[in-house]
Amino acid sequence: MNKKELTRFNSLYQQHINELILQGKSPRTVNMYSRTLRQLAEFFDCCPDHLSADQLKIFFLDVSKRLSWSHVKIDRNAIQHFYRHVLKRPWTWIDIVKPPKVQSLPDVLTSTEVANLISCTRRFDYQVFFLTSYSMGLRLGEVLALGVEDIDSTLMRVHVRGGKGNKDRFVSMPQATLLALRALWQTHHHPCLIFPGGKSPGNHQSRHTLDRGGLQKAIKLAAKNAGISKRVHIHCLRHSFATHLLEAGVNLRSIQTLLGHSSPVTTAKYTRMTEEVQQNSALMLNALVERLRITWRSRS
Repeated sequence: MNKKELTRFNSLYQQHINELILQGKSPRTVNMYSRTLRQLAEFFDCCPDHLSADQLKIFFLDVSKRLSWSHVKIDRNAIQHFYRHVLKRPWTWIDIVKPPKVQSLPDVLTSTEVANLISCTRRFDYQVFFLTSYSMGLRLGEVLALGVEDIDSTLMRVHVRGGKGNKDRFVSMPQATLLALRALWQTHHHPCLIFPGGKSPGNHQSRHTLDRGGLQKAIKLAAKNAGISKRVHIHCLRHSFATHLLEAGVNLRSIQTLLGHSSPVTTAKYTRMTEEVQQNSALMLNALVERLRITWRSRS
């Protein structure tokens, strides 16, 4: 685009970000919506304030060929927000037919596979990360965000801050997990972070955490070394945690609270992975983690 158009786009782009922030959108939503606007401008090589409905259809056709339906929905919502709140124009609805929903189920690891997976992980900090994710059903980003002040050893729980939907929650923490977290912290003594990253984790001024890509590669390598043929990624640990609790007799409402699901419908999907048995037990969470037989790596 020419210099005049680029100047106009930059102004509208910043307005778009400002509107998202003022409406209380999460940083993740701001990033996704602003990325869509940049991609739209790059696709047509112009400021996207005068695009026709037909042009937008061409853009969505390209997105639908390359990415998932969830990306298509995000892009449509982002452009709709741009038209309504920045351009102050009526949004011409782009009729996109949703493809048939695939009722797929994620792979779930057994307790033995979880233990073998962690034991075959080559770095101690990664081992503790995977145990933390599994033993409390936390998402990857939620584990990375854990700070020293979030660990409550008196009430045996962690404070998950800014989870999905920007919601906080408390999650019960097993004794074995607390001991592993303490052992890890002794290796770096970072005043804020539980899982500091970077080339110099001993740098206490650094706010960098472990690399997401490195963690995903590590868990796939550990699964391979453990002889696990399932499609393993870090979120599998969360699915496995929920499934194992259900098998152990924990009721769906308790699991919903632990996982931070807004709707019980989301939690109910785990009933398709296992059979629910008895009611919840106060010692179930500790027993679940205590039975893991993990071979720990050197802490140095």
